[in-house]
Amino acid sequence: MGAERDGRAGRGPGTVARRAIRTTLAACGGFYLFLYGLDQPVAATYALFGVVSMAALSHIPGTGRQRAAVMVRTTPAIWLLVTAGTFLAVRTWTAVAGMLLIGFVLAFVAAAGPRAAGATPGLQLLYIMPSFPPYAPDTLGQRLLGVTFGLVLLVLAELLVLPEPRGPTYGQRAAEAGRVAVRCADELGRAPYTLSAATVAAVHEAGESLRPLRIDEADRPAGPGLRDRALAHTGLAVRTLLARMQHLPPPPPGKAPLKPGADLLDAVGRAAAATAALLSGTGRANDEALTLRRLREEAGDRAEHERQGLTAARGRRRAALLEVADAAVAYADASQLAVRGRRARIPGGVDSVRFWYAGRGAPLLWWHRLWAHAGPRSVYFQNAVRIALALGAARTVAGVESLPHGFWAMLAVLSLTRTTAAQTRATVRQALAGTLLGALLAAGVLALVGGRTTVYALVLPVVMVVAFRVGPVRGVGWAQGMFTLVVSFVFAQLAPVTWRLAEVRIMDVIIGSMIGVVFGLLAWPRGAQAELHRAVAELLEREAETVERTTAAVVAGVPGTTPDDRALQRALSLAESAYAQRQGEPRAPAQGAPDWQAAMMTGHHVLWGSRRLLARSGPVLDPVHRDRLGGRTSELVAAMYAASRRARSEPPAATTGWLPPRAAGAPPPSTAGQPPPEAGAGGQGPYPDTPESVAPSRYFGALAWLESLAVDVERVLEPCRAPSGESEESRK
Repeated sequence: MGAERDGRAGRGPGTVARRAIRTTLAACGGFYLFLYGLDQPVAATYALFGVVSMAALSHIPGTGRQRAAVMVRTTPAIWLLVTAGTFLAVRTWTAVAGMLLIGFVLAFVAAAGPRAAGATPGLQLLYIMPSFPPYAPDTLGQRLLGVTFGLVLLVLAELLVLPEPRGPTYGQRAAEAGRVAVRCADELGRAPYTLSAATVAAVHEAGESLRPLRIDEADRPAGPGLRDRALAHTGLAVRTLLARMQHLPPPPPGKAPLKPGADLLDAVGRAAAATAALLSGTGRANDEALTLRRLREEAGDRAEHERQGLTAARGRRRAALLEVADAAVAYADASQLAVRGRRARIPGGVDSVRFWYAGRGAPLLWWHRLWAHAGPRSVYFQNAVRIALALGAARTVAGVESLPHGFWAMLAVLSLTRTTAAQTRATVRQALAGTLLGALLAAGVLALVGGRTTVYALVLPVVMVVAFRVGPVRGVGWAQGMFTLVVSFVFAQLAPVTWRLAEVRIMDVIIGSMIGVVFGLLAWPRGAQAELHRAVAELLEREAETVERTTAAVVAGVPGTTPDDRALQRALSLAESAYAQRQGEPRAPAQGAPDWQAAMMTGHHVLWGSRRLLARSGPVLDPVHRDRLGGRTSELVAAMYAASRRARSEPPAATTGWLPPRAAGAPPPSTAGQPPPEAGAGGQGPYPDTPESVAPSRYFGALAWLESLAVDVERVLEPCRAPSGESEESRK
């Protein structure tokens, strides 16, 4: 649960209170100016609900400055939505058609990351409001004026009123992980050529600090843009670098490391230090990365053209060093892109597939992200269909039945529909109870105060602060109850009302809630849970297939080529999107659930290693080494398929009887909360290499890759073996 608290630090009571004050100042400021100062009730209504939409209904993550930036960027879209809603209100069917299309598009844009997803509910409401009668295109100017002025006040409030401190960014955390890599390189470069216990603990903590739920949503690099993609790539590369350095085999006992290997390791440390400085903003150029890249290429060329084979000890260490260098180069290149964007100078020879996004424009990257999720296997597509159909149905009911204040029914659909049917039902129960109590209180106030608008004007700011402060902290029931008071006091100032306004509010919320429940049951009722199990299972199967094809090519001595791994890339994309959504859904403690993120990191390692091995040529392996490599491959593939079966199933508790034995090279169970150490360089298991055995470098490269993947897969399965029933919740 500690990781979860870190990732949700922006939802604490103090932060919520500051946001409630800013929202109230902006909403009441615009509302009172237009209503009482300029006598423009339409502009007043849109000023208030524009602020409420983007500040209260939306859940834009981050500090005030970060949210203000999102609001500024979405302002043109807000103008388009208000305009479209105004003109499509001419008929019920046009409003419903617009709701289906716009509702789907806005919900689907959540695939662009937490910031876009957070703004979506508010944008939906800003189309819903003008799409209801009266059809009054002549008031479009007032509507745009009101919503724009409200947003300006909100942006100023976010920037100037009670500003929030910003925590460490993802780039800063990746820089700190790079400094840990420098420490590792220093220790591995001197006797006894292994990491101390303190450094192993630092490696573990640095890697864990980059897990998604340790990062505030606003700082997670989840967007489709070049910098976000590069920053995510940076975090993955440095975590891979740390893992590979932790398991680097030492030189043979009694012997010092060979000079080429020592120089390569030293270059890794210097490049990691320069990259960390670049990410921290204290460095500019990264010439050390160029030196590392040159040394890595020279080492790779020597391995490819070496006529004599290497002994097992030398071959394993060289292969592991090349993996370390490859991860360090990826860390440096991705950091250049993350810091400098399209202005980054990436040298020639860089893997154009790994860094396919380099130099691409934002529209193309957005299209690539959205197109990758354009299908029923994507949880973003599922959510978009669910919410669009529910909103379309609510708009149809409101139009056909001529519901008074029918947009409240749509607001209920929008705010209460969740990604799982169980979550929606639980939310609706709380919301209806809160709305009923709030309506009873509102009816009493309306009956007592009557038409004295001054009382409502004085009370409204206090009620708004309480509503926006209590709702996010105490839950949806409190939020709905307090919001019922807010809208009652707002509409009491816009036109004469009676206590029956509260009755209308209850009816609309009930209708909207029932529509949300129905579509929650009909459209993918289990949310991301089922899709995550299915997507990760398929990902592990694609990983196994790629491993088999790659090692078969190494055994056969296939010349350098670029593999077709599009199926693996798509499986990886779908698994990552399901995992991202799963973070936002309540989870019952799931004993024995695999480590989902470890499965996805394994997918990246399979992609990178396969391309690295197949990029260079090598001889046909002799029968002895062919059998050894084939045996290791069979063990790893069996473990991957076992992990796939485990990911696809959902047993009530951890079971160990059906799990496969650990593959050769896989670690024993971890102790004291530390990552498990890798098996020794001697190659334990049924296919050992004697220290004197000689083989080509490509063989040892494949062997090192398989053994590192065995460690990865064991991390996927390790929670399933946990005797204490470690839960999914505790790991994330």
